[in-house]
Amino acid sequence: MNDYLVTAPTGAADLLAADLASFGGTECRDRPWGVTCRGPLEVAYRTCLWSRVASRVLLRLHTAPAATPEALYAAAREIDWSAHLAPGATLAVDFDSTRSVVSHTRFGALKVKDAIVDQLRELRAERPDVDTVRPDVRISVRVVADEAVFAIDLAGESLHRRGWRAEGVPAPLKENLAATLLLRCGWPEIAAAGGAFVDPMCGSGTFPIEAALMLSDTAPGLLREYFGFLGWAGHDAALWQRLREEAHARQAAAPRPAGRIFGSDKDARAVEAARAAVELAGVGDLVEIERRALGAVTRPAAQGLVMVNPPYGERLGEVEGLRPLYAELGAVLRERFDGWQAGVLTSHLGLGREIKLEARRRHRLYNGPIEVQLLRFEIAPEHYARETRPGRLPTVDPARRESPGAQMFGNRLRKNLEALGKWARREGVSCYRAYDADMPEYAFAIDLYGDGRSERWAFVQEYAAPATVAEEKVRARRADAVSMLPEVLDLDADRIWFRTRRKRKGLDQYTKVASEQEFHEVAEGGLRFLVNFDDYLDTGIFLDHRLTRGRLRELAAGQRFLNLFGYTGTASVYAAAGGAVSTTTVDMSRTYLDWTRRNLELNGFGGREHVLAQADALEWLRSAPASGWDLIFLDPPTFSNSKRMEGTLDVQRDHVGLLQQTARLLAPGGLLVFSTNYTRFDLETTALPGLSIEDVSRATIPKDFERNAKIHRCYLIRAAAVPAGEG
Repeated sequence: MNDYLVTAPTGAADLLAADLASFGGTECRDRPWGVTCRGPLEVAYRTCLWSRVASRVLLRLHTAPAATPEALYAAAREIDWSAHLAPGATLAVDFDSTRSVVSHTRFGALKVKDAIVDQLRELRAERPDVDTVRPDVRISVRVVADEAVFAIDLAGESLHRRGWRAEGVPAPLKENLAATLLLRCGWPEIAAAGGAFVDPMCGSGTFPIEAALMLSDTAPGLLREYFGFLGWAGHDAALWQRLREEAHARQAAAPRPAGRIFGSDKDARAVEAARAAVELAGVGDLVEIERRALGAVTRPAAQGLVMVNPPYGERLGEVEGLRPLYAELGAVLRERFDGWQAGVLTSHLGLGREIKLEARRRHRLYNGPIEVQLLRFEIAPEHYARETRPGRLPTVDPARRESPGAQMFGNRLRKNLEALGKWARREGVSCYRAYDADMPEYAFAIDLYGDGRSERWAFVQEYAAPATVAEEKVRARRADAVSMLPEVLDLDADRIWFRTRRKRKGLDQYTKVASEQEFHEVAEGGLRFLVNFDDYLDTGIFLDHRLTRGRLRELAAGQRFLNLFGYTGTASVYAAAGGAVSTTTVDMSRTYLDWTRRNLELNGFGGREHVLAQADALEWLRSAPASGWDLIFLDPPTFSNSKRMEGTLDVQRDHVGLLQQTARLLAPGGLLVFSTNYTRFDLETTALPGLSIEDVSRATIPKDFERNAKIHRCYLIRAAAVPAGEG
């Protein structure tokens, strides 16, 4: 049995795992980059031939420490390369490194190549040649935290290269990503039910061709001439020939229904390239490609799937220019494709809203380096979108700007922005609180978020007024403030989110209020984080914990770090950036753990040393082994009664037992950082005699929160020293 590392586009691991299991793979486990599994050589060959989503198939050879160039060389020499490179075979080495001493990719590849060449020269007096384009054997080496994994790349080059695309023809979408999107949208099931397929912006024809290969049961690797295993010494030619004959037989036996797959584009050159690709792929009898404007597209059948990869627009000006195109696409879908399914790929959900359909599912993927969302629609009147998004800024009444209250509020906000803006620029702070009920009658919290480059947003929360304040007065003050926000903040209204925040009994800070799933990337402390202004009461990063997170980074070097009630893992990212040898993040929500994973990966921390544990933290604490962590961050909700936890959590009532249980997990000399946002919190120190407690609340309140000294409490907690002669 062999161990395999099989890569795929981000977001396709579950589809790949299903493929591998159907090919005979066992112990299939999803990873951010793909799937690990075990199985005979046939599993690898079937994956190369049949998987529509796989990128590469790596046969794991060896894992060894590689903390120095010499150790890397020695580790490579431990492998018997004569079992993999036949006499006269060429080779190439792909090298990748993360958080390791050997970090230069070309240098690392050279050290491994030298080790292989030296071993073979000593063994059989020959020096294999290097071929970086199509070698007989491609060797993959990945070093993470100074541990190297050596593998043979059995694909040789990415499996998205099907063999049917002409050289030099640009493709906006890799073939395996296109297949992933088709599978996500249920094309095989729609096709089996007799449905049709339409791509009204088909470009070079990737979607229609991949749809036709599925319809005709054609193995996506059947046209490829090159695989990495063909020149490998361990290649089983008889097995490969049998699998190819089986694939040809399946293709010949499959029905080939014409008039079901259609592609069109307004660009004549794109249409010409698509038609040529269709013929090279051998699906000319299944696919019709026409030159046609979007507005002229028609429905060819009663049911089916529309797949579209429209232009994205990477800069703000480009995005604005694309809104009419997306609006036209939406009109075409609503007016002509009632009863169909649709999938639209976009990097900007603001453009997706122009389609005016409510997405029933969203999937996050990457098209090259660009993060994109697949929006899946069911086209029917009941799914036509609402005209406004949750949290939209109320309509601005320009006349209100002249009212004394609006002018007073605007002047105060301007003064805050001038003073805090200078501080933020000096300190390199991109996300901060600009206003926090400075004028009690205008009870708003205004937070500014930036990506450290050019993008800016505002998140405005209105504190619910006491019942003693008349509703008319509340509405008038809100209208005053809203009228000034775009002008004073220098932001378009669609970049300002507005929410009324009320006390919510029995719910914690994780309560979901919408399902937009639109994320924005912001900067803090030289790191990157994803925030969401639509879906939750909080955005995904607590700005008042900025200094606390910075302190964790300073303390984390060489430490085993535990983040309890981890939320979106911002503390874990800071700890990893500070040099923690491992991080463990515990949270009950799979959604927030996925958010944590994305935050970690965004900053280059995606290895096995970063553990995500989905569990009720209180239950997890009871069974966790003692003395396991050097640094712990404990930031529980003030109150929680989630359906997935037993009983309730009240931080004031329960903090003594919570701290005692958590402190039990500290290694000798370890530190527990405890934080709470309960404004009336009173730490019962007399009930914690075995702990040394230092109140650092004042030192962890950032400048932009100084007006509210009770925004949070923060403590450093250690096991109390035992006096000499005791114990």
